[in-house]
Amino acid sequence: MLILVRHGESTGNAARLLLGRMEAPLTERGLAQARSLAPFVRGATRLISSPLGRARETADALGLDLPVEVDDRWVEVDYGEYDGQPLTSVPAEIWQAWRRDPTFRPAGGESLAEAGLRVRAACEELMATDGEDARGPGDVVVVSHVSPIKAAACWALGTGDEGAWRLYLANASITRIVWGPGGPTLHGFNQTPWSDPPG
Repeated sequence: MLILVRHGESTGNAARLLLGRMEAPLTERGLAQARSLAPFVRGATRLISSPLGRARETADALGLDLPVEVDDRWVEVDYGEYDGQPLTSVPAEIWQAWRRDPTFRPAGGESLAEAGLRVRAACEELMATDGEDARGPGDVVVVSHVSPIKAAACWALGTGDEGAWRLYLANASITRIVWGPGGPTLHGFNQTPWSDPPG
């Protein structure tokens, strides 16, 4: 099984920033959220993380006795000139362009389609190496971000990248994808075992 973990709340999330490649450490709440996930990932055989600090902090907080494998394909979308900006300061026409066209790329950034390609490649590789037997070598935990995890869910569902806009993903949530005989199956999405409501 592929267990996708979105990082805990970061300072950028708390400030309601559009957070892409910019570094922003976990808040105390985010660290507590990440630690609360530990019982739900116990027994994993691999631990993969985005290279960004908030994902690696979350991976460490899971308490798995595993080396952290950094895979750049699980990094957040690059929002280019809008990275680190308050969500409310992004022009309405930019939001409309993103929603209308998955190939839209902000200046200096990356499109959802480009992010989807790298995430789908990572998923296919994991399915090929770890998914030969659904009971197989064990669970693979990937700590990542909102856009890559949504892209993986769209991959499992067989939909296009535009499907990401119809999905909500909380900080420190768990999404599960099972390797089935007919391909991937979305087994659970946006599960949050911690008690605070997403905000």
